Amino acid sequence: MGSCFSSQSTSEESLAMPPDIESIVYKKTSPGSPNSVVDGRNQGNMQQQQQQLHRIRDRMFLNGSTQCASLFSRQGNKGTNQDAMIVWENFGLKSDAVFCGIFDGHGPSGHLVAKSVRDSLPVKISTQWEVDTKKNNDLRGINLNTSDFVQTLKDSFMKSYEAMDRELKMYTNIDCFCSGTTAVTLVKQGQNLVIGNVGDSRAIMGTRAEDNSITAIQLTVDLKPNLQEEAKRIQGCKGRVFARPDEPEVLRVWLPNNDFPGLAMSRALGDFCLKTFGLISVPEMFYRRLTRKDEFVVLATDGVWDVLSNDEVVDIVASVPLHSQAAQALVESAVHAWKDKYPTSKVDDCAVVCLFFNSNNLYSASATLSPEKMMQKCVASGTKKDPVGTI
Repeated sequence: MGSCFSSQSTSEESLAMPPDIESIVYKKTSPGSPNSVVDGRNQGNMQQQQQQLHRIRDRMFLNGSTQCASLFSRQGNKGTNQDAMIVWENFGLKSDAVFCGIFDGHGPSGHLVAKSVRDSLPVKISTQWEVDTKKNNDLRGINLNTSDFVQTLKDSFMKSYEAMDRELKMYTNIDCFCSGTTAVTLVKQGQNLVIGNVGDSRAIMGTRAEDNSITAIQLTVDLKPNLQEEAKRIQGCKGRVFARPDEPEVLRVWLPNNDFPGLAMSRALGDFCLKTFGLISVPEMFYRRLTRKDEFVVLATDGVWDVLSNDEVVDIVASVPLHSQAAQALVESAVHAWKDKYPTSKVDDCAVVCLFFNSNNLYSASATLSPEKMMQKCVASGTKKDPVGTI
């Protein structure tokens, strides 16, 4: 329910893509104190570069919807909203490709880290994907087959996540030493779906069962220290894994000789205070070949998964008549569920991206209730999180 112990527009302008996209990611300065903050000059540079990046055609990061997706985020009552999200259609200048991402920041500068990764990581993946595709095509002398395509895109994800973490380490205008972010990112091109994940945000799919109802399939694994292999790696690097007495169900990662920072995940971008003690930024990669039965994917931060199960999430999305309303309906359901299940706790930030695989409105045979009734049903059910699923 927390990573560390310790009004938006509904659309954006469609303007021409800048000629050199790599030149508009955040400017890096010489290495310095990891705890330095944004000064006025660097803040101005970042804002100028953000403005350029945000004018890219088909890229959306605010509450709203596109032709194939809806996205929505709402601040909880813990402070600054540290969640970020993005949908980028025609990704990599490919008309049949779309990029989606969800990022949940944590720590004092988590909101800045999440937004920085939201802006920079997709650019890195697009650029690396183009380079790797051209290189492999030149080696083979032919266009890549499906297997080669998937492996090439996976490799591009891995290289880009590594480069993103290196870049964060060089920042002197954002504290990435005690702050970081999760990242669940996907690229869909044609029937191919490739997902990279670090942290405890999650991706699930809604697909049709034999009886024509919509069922949930979990696509990613929540990368937390309660996983045996994750804990083994951390402890092998002298990091500590234990839960506090007041929350025995939440295992956290701590420094060897200090009860700090208490990170509730085993992988993240940033958080360099723990990077020599077992925390890594290597994404787990997932692939799925889409079928006609697959309807949509939902990416969401843990503010949603802490209170709604996979099945509840799929039911809510499937019950909403219009694609454009799906993400907002899900976030509102999660907020209501927080107030019902944890009335004495502060509501967490929530962010959702719903990506639909067809252009028609989704009507589920199992979704006979109105969106409002479906929300009430899910909130009242009290169902906890599903166990980790497999593909």
